[in-house]
Amino acid sequence: MYIPIGGVCRLMDKEMYTHMSTVSDPSSIIDRGIALHKLIRFITHSLGGEAYLNFMGNEFGHPEWLDFPRAGNNTSYHYARRQWHLVDDDVLKYKYLNAWDSAMNNTESKYGWLSSDPAYVSMKHEGDKIIAFERAGLLFIFNFHPVKSFADYRIGIWEAGEYHIVLCSDDKEFGGYNRIDKSINFVTVPEGYSGRRNYVQVILFSYL
Repeated sequence: MYIPIGGVCRLMDKEMYTHMSTVSDPSSIIDRGIALHKLIRFITHSLGGEAYLNFMGNEFGHPEWLDFPRAGNNTSYHYARRQWHLVDDDVLKYKYLNAWDSAMNNTESKYGWLSSDPAYVSMKHEGDKIIAFERAGLLFIFNFHPVKSFADYRIGIWEAGEYHIVLCSDDKEFGGYNRIDKSINFVTVPEGYSGRRNYVQVILFSYL
């Protein structure tokens, strides 16, 4: 039985074997792969139904496939395992993806979006690559643009109030660039925007 492991191999390909160390030369392919892996998984998690299915090894970006003993591989056990030692090695970047997986699940446990009503998507901007939606009293904002950042980007929101960041993929502990000041609160402006009663203005950095 052959089981491919998520999309991380397609995102980073052979670079995973040479540039996943924190002391190796920087690689834009690895940086892009880690950033997109976090964003893709989180938007799937936060827009999902009543549960979230995680494929084997996706917790930390497993670099290889799972292949159980069979006639086609001479009953080999070589690929019939998940390489958890990669997560435990502090010099490797797999720890960032594993930390992100844990943070996603812990945040969902606290706010319960999977058991809440479906999300309301208030922003889908193809040119800016921005997606924003509300669910479980939270505002989710994704910037899928590789190079374009935005200052004072306007996002419509229904509930007025003061909002703060509870989870940020750009944090250093997740392999990000640590560009977001999480101490900043965002106060809504009582003016309709994008079909919502209020809006907030936020800084959105590109994922690279």
